[in-house]
Amino acid sequence: MLIRVPRGWELKAGEATPEGVFAGRRKLVAGLVAGALLPRAAWAQDAPPAAARSTRYTLDRPLTEETLAARHNVFDEFTGQRDQVWKLAAGMKTDPWRVHVGGAVEKALSFDLDDLVRLMGLEERLYRHRCVEAWSMAVPWTGFPLARFVELCRPLSKARHLRMLSVSDPSLPGWYATKRVFPYYEALTLAEAKNELAFLATGIYGRPLPPQHGAPLRLAVPWKYGLKSLKSIVAFQFTEERPGTFWNDLSPRNYTWESNVLPHVPHPWPQTHETPLGSTERRETLPYNGYAEFVAHLYA
Repeated sequence: MLIRVPRGWELKAGEATPEGVFAGRRKLVAGLVAGALLPRAAWAQDAPPAAARSTRYTLDRPLTEETLAARHNVFDEFTGQRDQVWKLAAGMKTDPWRVHVGGAVEKALSFDLDDLVRLMGLEERLYRHRCVEAWSMAVPWTGFPLARFVELCRPLSKARHLRMLSVSDPSLPGWYATKRVFPYYEALTLAEAKNELAFLATGIYGRPLPPQHGAPLRLAVPWKYGLKSLKSIVAFQFTEERPGTFWNDLSPRNYTWESNVLPHVPHPWPQTHETPLGSTERRETLPYNGYAEFVAHLYA
């Protein structure tokens, strides 16, 4: 008799919240007020069918309550106060939004985000998110694989890395609040960018991303600390050389270029445990945030 032993990170099907109805980005984002969550009646009526939820990526815990995830955010271009980002980001203009592609590609490209979404299609994935500040959450992202976008961009054979740039807007309230020099920038190796887990998110909890989550387009790389999942992306650049990344350039002793979740690697503050949002529980942090079977081969 075959006995299946569940993996440590898997979530029973009954523990996942039901799929929401995903409405058009422009229609819903216009309805978000002060980053608050819309009542179901305001967005479900006459909405198109939901993005299909992938069954390949599962969790080891229930999804984080939606309001908690929406009101504890890291977006220093607005403020360093995690519980105030959602308020200060509420007025951010995210429509229309263009995404630019350049560098080592056959041809420089520019996309209207809504056109890009229609071209790419959407799916929903349940992912864990681990912040280097030792808090975590589990959320349903809606979006499309980064690998599919990379293929669309047609990088040249010499391309080895993908550099990404976040929104550049000096009017954001936190822009000059610290010694950090914005805009925010991040990078992956091309192999990481083409890994099946790498995901470009346009929505969360079945609705478009609100500004505090990185509207209208953000990266989700769940085996890395959250600092790698940059928000409000405006540009992608394919490069042959390894580009710098924001926190590694700022503090290389504290932040590695890869910033993989490796809890037992020495770090200025302990990374062996985490506290899920809305809980006082201390959970053991797993190598690669529980996604080793998908990504460990990249670093062998």
